[in-house]
Amino acid sequence: MAVLRIISGSVEISAALLMLRLNQVDKALAVNSALALVGPTVLILTTTIGLTGMTQQLSWSKIGWIGCGVAFLLIGILKK
Repeated sequence: MAVLRIISGSVEISAALLMLRLNQVDKALAVNSALALVGPTVLILTTTIGLTGMTQQLSWSKIGWIGCGVAFLLIGILKK
């Protein structure tokens, strides 16, 4: 999970530096739009890894509630 977050942070910093280098609002917006895919993907992957590691300790109802929470987060993030 930590490695995924480090990679995600590196991608974010690289995108910010690219935006500074491009120095145009329209191109920076395109780079920012591409970043919109990175955040939810990392969220899903890290949550999946964490839940996989904790499946022995959690009941099915708790896993269901966590899944509902993640679904609501994604709906809130991705809905326009």
